[in-house]
Amino acid sequence: MLKPFKHQEETAEFIFNTGRCLVTSDPGTGKTRSVIDAYAKLKKLHKKPGRMLVLAPLSILEASWADDITKFAPHLTFAVAYSRKREAAFVGDADIVITNHDAVKWLVQNQHFLADFDTLCIDEFTAFKNKDSQRSKAALKLSRLFEYRVAMSGTPNANTILDIWHPTLLIDEGHRLGRRFFGFRESVCTPTFNGFAHVWNDKPNAEGLVAVQIADINIRYSLEECLDMPEKTTNYMYTTLPDKIRKQYETLKNDSVLFTGKETINAVNAGVLTRKLLQLCTGSVYTQDGVAEGIHSERYELVIDLVSQRKHSLVAFNWRHERDELVRLAKKNKITYEVIDGSTPAEQRANIVRRFQAGQLQTVFCHPQSAGHGLTLTKANTTIWCSPTYNAEHFQQFNRRIYRAGQTQKTETILIAAKDTWETDVYQKLETKLTKIEDLLTILMRSRT
Repeated sequence: MLKPFKHQEETAEFIFNTGRCLVTSDPGTGKTRSVIDAYAKLKKLHKKPGRMLVLAPLSILEASWADDITKFAPHLTFAVAYSRKREAAFVGDADIVITNHDAVKWLVQNQHFLADFDTLCIDEFTAFKNKDSQRSKAALKLSRLFEYRVAMSGTPNANTILDIWHPTLLIDEGHRLGRRFFGFRESVCTPTFNGFAHVWNDKPNAEGLVAVQIADINIRYSLEECLDMPEKTTNYMYTTLPDKIRKQYETLKNDSVLFTGKETINAVNAGVLTRKLLQLCTGSVYTQDGVAEGIHSERYELVIDLVSQRKHSLVAFNWRHERDELVRLAKKNKITYEVIDGSTPAEQRANIVRRFQAGQLQTVFCHPQSAGHGLTLTKANTTIWCSPTYNAEHFQQFNRRIYRAGQTQKTETILIAAKDTWETDVYQKLETKLTKIEDLLTILMRSRT
């Protein structure tokens, strides 16, 4: 069995000694193994150890957790509780039961299945950042049943410092950031009126204030301080919108209304307008009925050319029409590929990962929300963004599928954007949000030393 890295050993020891903690190390640093090792030690030293419940994204139940337990702790037993066989997984005597985030609602209604559990691990705790969602409310009720609690995420405040309040509440019941969200918001944010409603913006010192408050229950490592990582680069590649699409783009941008010849597209607010403009940049825009109007292939031909020039790569897409065009061109060019999106079953995702890592696939077309957490795809050395996402967490997490432990090649991220459109602005905003993430994480790292 492979020996853990020093930072993994220290993280496991921190989890064991702290009992209730946050692990905010970078994606790709091997947080999962640290949790498994800490639980194994807890089980060994306690005369009556309880079982561990893992709540994780559906996409990594098999591909990350099941594989890592098999690889690093073969003496532990586990069960994966998919919705169709959830009860059977809990009724058994497996040391670790792994299930998806949405299972919390079922578990609140069936708490008797948790009688012999004492350890909770929440993987990618940003799934519970919205205090008002049914899932988050159920998670809060559930967390109080466990003596030991661990929550992990490499992107703890992808969009705002407010994202970290509820996950921290799940761990420490409000002792550090307070039991009242609005009081926390007042202390770290400033309201401004945008003409429609108040928007809460992070104060300049918000990251530092939070870092100090949670320092004793948080451990954080950057990937670069843990491993001697190969060089990584980011490059832009630009396309030019065809005249017809350019005219439609300018009309929609200026008037917030576009008649495609078949349908009228209305952008009722700034958020919808941004979404529709980004769709249009990729060659298609969706009607209220979900029907994609129009397509142009130049962008996708560029992506396929880039894929053809590389042995192994990942491609991120955001819209259904992008996926369909990429698949069409891959078939035409005889490129071996698979697709990971919301329709891909978890078992199939794990199989795709294994085949890709074995070199059997040249590329995988991925929706970043479905393939952005936990998956190791280091056979690739290039990530290609067919179009930008407006979710900073998805952006960073997906880029870390190849830039993580086990990568031995120089890596490249290619960002494709149409010239003179909002696509370039979105990429720049993503970089701004990621800078804010790094500000918080750097402070967290310093508070540990």
